[in-house]
Amino acid sequence: MEAVRAGLGALIGLGVASLFILSPEVDFQLGLYLIAPFGATAVLLFAVPNSPLAQPWSAVVGNTLAAVVAVAVCQLVADPALRIALSVGLAITAMSIVRALHPPAGAVAMTAAMSPEAIHELGFYFAVAPVALGTAILVLIAMGYARVTGRRYPSRHFEGVNSHGTADSPPPERLGLSQEELVGILQSYQQSLNVGVEDLARLIGAAELQAASHTTGPLTADDIMSRNLVTVGPDTPLTEVADLFRRHEFTSLPVVQEDDKFLGMIFQIHLIRRAREDALRLDRSFGAAISRLLDQGRRTPVRASEIIAVGMPRATPTTPIGILLSLLARGGCVALPVLSRGRILGIVTQTDLIAALVRESLPNPRQATEE
Repeated sequence: MEAVRAGLGALIGLGVASLFILSPEVDFQLGLYLIAPFGATAVLLFAVPNSPLAQPWSAVVGNTLAAVVAVAVCQLVADPALRIALSVGLAITAMSIVRALHPPAGAVAMTAAMSPEAIHELGFYFAVAPVALGTAILVLIAMGYARVTGRRYPSRHFEGVNSHGTADSPPPERLGLSQEELVGILQSYQQSLNVGVEDLARLIGAAELQAASHTTGPLTADDIMSRNLVTVGPDTPLTEVADLFRRHEFTSLPVVQEDDKFLGMIFQIHLIRRAREDALRLDRSFGAAISRLLDQGRRTPVRASEIIAVGMPRATPTTPIGILLSLLARGGCVALPVLSRGRILGIVTQTDLIAALVRESLPNPRQATEE
């Protein structure tokens, strides 16, 4: 599946670029044409988007810098063999200095060194178009494609702001290791150019969660889920939804149709976000937006279906607790619906999971007595 995703991304990226912006034919007037190294850049952007070598800075700056170096060498060196060797070697040195190493940039430098006619026509403009512009187009398409296909590109910086607007790493990546220690691990295995610090943190965190699942025994979602559910329908007014949140102190409510057919979930945060959007759009206070959202003074009440979430992870009764642990450790997921043939059977919340883990960690009284 990942191979298909990568191949389709490269097809779309190069296809869109060649159809609307970059001509397959050499264009010495505008410089808007495809060059062979773009194919190698597409491999990195769409097949290994988390690689440090595929990040926008490395791709755009690396390709552009290599082109500038190669054009300068072409203007100073006449011998073809020496020109090619100097262009590629100096391009690698320059990219390393500015920390913009991008393997296809070596091909950019070689392409320029082997095309003296094109360089004579375009000069240093070759670095702008097709190189810089073409690479930037591919990067932008890769960003959009990653978002559509549920991937992350560019990779989140280790010290970047998370989904909550704070600098804390997501829970699975809080390893007790500093960025310097993670960098040291990569450097000691000579992997700093192949794996990013963020990727290493995610891999270690995933391994720790998997290892933790081995100590939880054979528990499944069916063993720990909440079964006596309070649900709402898609046409339930938000006044009633808010009242259920207050009465039961829930953080989430399933939305169902007849026969418990699962449609999605409503989380408390959805009420807050919707009210904030209304406040910004209508230039009202947050309190007034909340009142409006909860149907006060409105002829047509807001329904549950207007703020329902449908894209959350889901579980089945046989889902192991280790998988539940991994899913609920991710930011933004506080409850998992447990489904069978589209019908909701229960919910596993973070509280359910914590209680199960505590029970598993306590000694068995019967076993302790026997010993």
